[in-house]
Amino acid sequence: MHPLVSKLGLGTAQFGLDGGAAGRGRPPELEVREILAIAARSGLSVLDTGAASAHAEAVLGSVLPRPSCLRVSIKAPRGDRGPDFVEAEARAALARLGLTGADSIVVQSAGDLFSPSGMAMWERLFALRDAGLFNRVGISAYASDDPAGLARRFRPDLIQAPVSLLDQRLLMDGSLAAVKALGIEVHLRSVFLNGLLFLPPDRVPSQYKSAAARLSRARRMIAEGRSDPLQAALGFALSRPEADAVIVGAATAAELQAVVAAASSPPPDLDWDDMALDDPDVVDDRRWQGSQTAA
Repeated sequence: MHPLVSKLGLGTAQFGLDGGAAGRGRPPELEVREILAIAARSGLSVLDTGAASAHAEAVLGSVLPRPSCLRVSIKAPRGDRGPDFVEAEARAALARLGLTGADSIVVQSAGDLFSPSGMAMWERLFALRDAGLFNRVGISAYASDDPAGLARRFRPDLIQAPVSLLDQRLLMDGSLAAVKALGIEVHLRSVFLNGLLFLPPDRVPSQYKSAAARLSRARRMIAEGRSDPLQAALGFALSRPEADAVIVGAATAAELQAVVAAASSPPPDLDWDDMALDDPDVVDDRRWQGSQTAA
């Protein structure tokens, strides 16, 4: 196994367990079983269940390989109904997944921590950690949430944040280096920026046409470096010293096999800095709030 593959984590948002993405016309449960088997065989490190529904968690629990080296991460429910509800839902999610405990529980919106019940929720999550239900408590942050400030104020065990070859803001401003310096685990997500790097110029959505020329230039640089967009995107993310894990999505077993193969190749020798986009209308992470977390 290539050492960088062990930094890969798998997000479940694209699995289609609630009628979303489907693979090859097969029942989602069969596709997901194969995806998880590939993840386990390949040595991926993290399974991020995202904001899964009760049905999706139950299906995942029925097909999870056991034993597995995958460290399972779940999202905490929104905290506006109070800490008792948060605890009850966290315990219910573990039961649906067939687990007595998980590696981490992650606050899915940093804004929840600043709500009237935010601190009570945060303290309850750490109580669940101290009770042995979770090893880590984390925060999923957008760049505009100021991850370094969140890290200093709340001292989580881990932070998930969006970083990609095209969106390097949290690297360039030193935010994730500051988080890492505090001894906090860093998980990169949105490493494909919703697939924008993979789209040819004539298929770039109209709202992102302002970046079409820069995207074409990045694709040309990748091709001239004898690489492809998938290998470049993964090579960039996996080679970052700030990253303890890189969460990716896959809707089919074939997609995950392609990801593992690309991650197993040496990272291409490219001018990463020159590929970053600085157009706020394109890299504004709030625009991706409704899309797959790991995309």
